[in-house]
Amino acid sequence: MKFQLNGRIWIEGDERFIGIGRWELLTHIRETGSLSASAKAMGMSYKRAWDLVQSMNKQAPEPLVVTQTGGEKGGGSVLSAEGLRWLERYGELHRRFRHFLETECADLLP
Repeated sequence: MKFQLNGRIWIEGDERFIGIGRWELLTHIRETGSLSASAKAMGMSYKRAWDLVQSMNKQAPEPLVVTQTGGEKGGGSVLSAEGLRWLERYGELHRRFRHFLETECADLLP
C-alpha cells in the first residue's frame, strides 16, 4: 500500500486570513483585473469572492485589493503593493509546505 500525506496551510488571526483558496483568488485578480471574472474562473459567486476580499482587507494592515467602480471603462480590481507582498509570501509558504509533505511522504514508503 502506498501512503500519501495531505494537508493545507493557512494564516489566521482572529479568523482565517489567507489560505490556498484566497491566494488563488488574489492570483486571478492580479491576472484579470476583475473580481467578477476571478470569481467566475473559480466557480464561486461574486458575493462569495467579495466577502473573501473584504475579510482579507479588514484584517491586513493595508487593503490587499483595491476596487474601482464604474467609469467609462467600467470598474475593476487590482492588488495593492500589500496584496502583491501577501501573494508572494503565501505562495512561497505554500511551496515550502508542499515540499515538506513530499519529503515526509517519501519517508513513509517501505
